Amino acid sequence: MDVKALFDDDEAVSPVIGVILMVAITVILAAVIATFVLGLGDQISNTAPQASFSFDYTEDESDGDTLQVTHNGGETISPNEVKGAVSGARDADSSVSYVGDLFAASSYSDVNAGTSDTIDKTLFEDDSGSEPGTLDLSAATVRVTYQPAAGGNSATLGRWDGPDA
Repeated sequence: MDVKALFDDDEAVSPVIGVILMVAITVILAAVIATFVLGLGDQISNTAPQASFSFDYTEDESDGDTLQVTHNGGETISPNEVKGAVSGARDADSSVSYVGDLFAASSYSDVNAGTSDTIDKTLFEDDSGSEPGTLDLSAATVRVTYQPAAGGNSATLGRWDGPDA
């Protein structure tokens, strides 16, 4: 047996490399197809926008506290996809809460840097279903959330805790 001939023989190298490449391509294609068939591809594209919000609290015992929510920067968001949730707020003698739209009732076509909306007593209803006489936000927690119009996962974009929360 000629040992030198074994090192010089290249006949089986090309078919082996070809088979390895075919297997690798098949595995990659199977992974890509499985990602979209199992719905993982939709989750990749449905990420929440990156946005920054600031909060400006004004205490007013006679007419009710207000909280101005301002989009400071980041991606532009459709107004009907920005929601607000207020918990821990109080009327004169009962607790009130709000979960609903922010920015949607205003005339904004998009929520982008500089856009602001105000949380005040007009958003709330007391136990009788009418606007509360006053609003105390000092112990409240406010969350600004993103809820895609097409459905899917929501995400918290900003949070404010009152001075007594």
